[in-house]
Amino acid sequence: MNIQAPGSILVVADRSPADAELLVKAARVAKRFGAKLELLLCDSEHAYALEHAYERSGVETVRRHCVAEALAYLTRLKGSVTAQGVEVLIDASCQSPLYEGIVRKVLSSRPGLVIKTAGEVDARGRATFDANDWQLMRACPVTIMLTRGRRWSPRPRFAAAVDVSDEETEGLAKLILENAASMAGQCEGELELLYAESTGTAQAAATAHVAAMDRLIQRSHLEKADVHILAGDPERTLPAFARQRNYDVLVMGALSHRVELTAMVGSLTSRLVDALECDFVLVKPACYRSPLGACASSYGGRLGR
Repeated sequence: MNIQAPGSILVVADRSPADAELLVKAARVAKRFGAKLELLLCDSEHAYALEHAYERSGVETVRRHCVAEALAYLTRLKGSVTAQGVEVLIDASCQSPLYEGIVRKVLSSRPGLVIKTAGEVDARGRATFDANDWQLMRACPVTIMLTRGRRWSPRPRFAAAVDVSDEETEGLAKLILENAASMAGQCEGELELLYAESTGTAQAAATAHVAAMDRLIQRSHLEKADVHILAGDPERTLPAFARQRNYDVLVMGALSHRVELTAMVGSLTSRLVDALECDFVLVKPACYRSPLGACASSYGGRLGR
């Protein structure tokens, strides 16, 4: 598949120990695509405190100090990847909430991909997605990869989970598969295609779905053994199957395809994100408009601009 490579990748740091592994992974992807990296640190905690400060004098001075400290941290972090031949830029801001600061940066710098680590760690030490992560899934106008920090296999295993039902946004399944194939190919990984047909689907609809899958497969270089069509409720069968396959990266649509919920993260996406330990690449339809502005079709949708 011939997909335009991302010219730049935005990497969201958070001053946690996970930043080092995040940067290793981002540099690997950037080097394969020939993209530059831009490291961003948005100090949303201090921004929130400053926004609610009773005494307003000195607020801007403190804000500038926060940005300067963030830039100093990113400068140190940058040193770990510059030797790998990847161009690295840095930027910092002091905005709240965090997801809005990230999206505003996306709108201004127009990266082809955003990479971020899960925002919280639970009592068991498992990285989990916090409220800002869920909002970012919804509002980011370009493809986003959310990671739990697990290292990829030497030959990473990618899966593209698609929906070819009539309810799905037109062209999204093709876009998901193209993004997955591009990343898997550039990272010298393996790729599988997943689709689950709900039990009780009318015969005519099921036949149409099979035909749609056939058309999708014909556009790819996948072998039959790499295509898995499951029977049963997708919210039950897909998480169970994907858990058994132990993928490194799952590529899927980010939003609900129900018309009245187009601004919300889809229920299947939510179920997969909660159930699996892998990284997630979330793809938006080309016509998606972020609630904060900008249409993905102008510079997003695909892995590239």
